[in-house]
Amino acid sequence: MGDQVKFVLDESQMPKDWYNLASDLPVPLPPVLHPGTKKPVGPDDLAPLFPMELILQEVSQQRHVEIPEPVRDVYRQWRPSPLFRARRLEQALQTPAKIYYKYEGVSPAGSHKPNTAVPQAFYNREAGITKLTTETGAGQWGSSLAFAGALFGVTVQVFQVRVSYDQKPYRRALMETYGAQCIASPSNLTQSGRAILEKDANHPGSLGIAISEAVELAAQREDTKYALGSVLNHVLMHQTVVGQESMLQMEMAGDDPDVLVGCTGGGSNFAGLVFPWLGQQLRGGRKRRIVAVEPAACPSLTRGRYAYDFGDTGHLTPLTKMHTLGSTFTPPGFHAGGLRYPGMAPFVSHLKELDLIEASAYHQKNGFEAGVMFARAEGIVPAPEANHAVRGAIEEALRCKREGKSEVILFNLCGHGHFDMQAYTDYFAGKLVDQHYDEAELAMALAGLPSVSEPG
Repeated sequence: MGDQVKFVLDESQMPKDWYNLASDLPVPLPPVLHPGTKKPVGPDDLAPLFPMELILQEVSQQRHVEIPEPVRDVYRQWRPSPLFRARRLEQALQTPAKIYYKYEGVSPAGSHKPNTAVPQAFYNREAGITKLTTETGAGQWGSSLAFAGALFGVTVQVFQVRVSYDQKPYRRALMETYGAQCIASPSNLTQSGRAILEKDANHPGSLGIAISEAVELAAQREDTKYALGSVLNHVLMHQTVVGQESMLQMEMAGDDPDVLVGCTGGGSNFAGLVFPWLGQQLRGGRKRRIVAVEPAACPSLTRGRYAYDFGDTGHLTPLTKMHTLGSTFTPPGFHAGGLRYPGMAPFVSHLKELDLIEASAYHQKNGFEAGVMFARAEGIVPAPEANHAVRGAIEEALRCKREGKSEVILFNLCGHGHFDMQAYTDYFAGKLVDQHYDEAELAMALAGLPSVSEPG
């Protein structure tokens, strides 16, 4: 093969700051609104849920936010993460394209999620908070926050979407190993959960419902805050260590990406890779194609409406403008549980509206086919969520083959699938079906969007 295929940075090259894309936006983000008054929220409105340092990051326009040394100290356990050139995959596809991937599965929790879980646990500990509540789908976020909570002495309570709770028992075991309590959602512990269970005792759950449960408990106690693993601006910003490192590594490789690809559920791993590159473009750098890949069974970017909506099913959160399928929409129980969120990060939604990014959607069998091909060529078994990015990268490489172009493709392989092997077992047994959402339910959820007069 000849050329180097793995690009590893020295510890001294790990980013010292997070990058904030808000500083370079051509059009500012629409404001977050109070659900009662429909007026823009202030820091005090968010204080019951988040420590002030994270609230300030959420609204910051500052280009660089310093990463605290205790956080960098934990990051050093797995960062900088490696970047690989997928030469064997290129050969399997017989494409003239060059395919690179940033591999985030090297973290203790096996995904990109600790990049934000660690700072969130740190800032809450510094603010005197002793307990965090959260939700999780596939369990990557729940296990990452459990890991971070253990390091900083913060108790973690995780509401896991029931369908994923049942599908992925080893994720739950991982959370419990780190000391967290993991509860199937909807549960009887909250008013939000009980209301859902009264209507349907066997409800499969959704991230929107699990968020309601976690938010409800956090808002009731002074010593408890809520932590979110995606969607919010500060979460996306924490992930930019991924993209910043990839810029240095692509320089080492002597290449510059023409196409950037990431899977999108709430938007955090996509933003982590893409935002530093996009910021460079917005400051006058070269233009690149940026492709967000989502599940066809929960297609917020490709089928959702760009509108103000609640971030949860119980309508306890502020209103944000985003691509949404409706906060009451329950996606079918496909295996990529981390992508089963009916809304998209306001930041990512805004970029789609500005035509700075594209979006595509694939069914899960298509994703698993790509994941198996990738594993057999590159040796890493991707998580079901990451399979969407693999599919997107393969499609770009095949396009290059058809067009005879030797473009450079970079994607974020955001996690490994070692806790998701049942999904692969089902795929090989032919039990994995492409699930389709209910069009009538989608229409009903969209019809129920809150009525908001646009600010300004």
